[in-house]
Amino acid sequence: MTSSNTATAALAQLNNITPQCAIQVPPLLMEGESYAGLILGKEGEPGRYLILLPVEACELSWPRARDWAQDIGGDLPTLRELALLFANLRDQFHRFWYWSNAEHETRPQLVWGQNFASGIQTVYGRPFRGHARAVRRVNLA
Repeated sequence: MTSSNTATAALAQLNNITPQCAIQVPPLLMEGESYAGLILGKEGEPGRYLILLPVEACELSWPRARDWAQDIGGDLPTLRELALLFANLRDQFHRFWYWSNAEHETRPQLVWGQNFASGIQTVYGRPFRGHARAVRRVNLA
């Protein structure tokens, strides 16, 4: 059998495969929210849908940003979530630095965040006045 015949046979087999799993549909969005994407589970955690809430807070220290996000019914995003937001919803962010919910592992006075101009993730001190966006998570069943 020639390589082109082998490729044709393989393609025919793929076309006849019936999917064994159902396609997951994102949850309904509330007014103004944006679907950011799917975060795959890691180390036994469930996967989840990531939803970006419609409002932004500016010039907040990290403790105030964290409280603000909780007050509006959300949470600051993780570093993985910020990377997904940068990839999928960058146009909904200003070209500023945004807080995450991730404290530095060995230096508790520092907190991670993402620059939405360059895409770089780095740390700043808790008193730094950055921007904040809140997210909500919907775990996959």
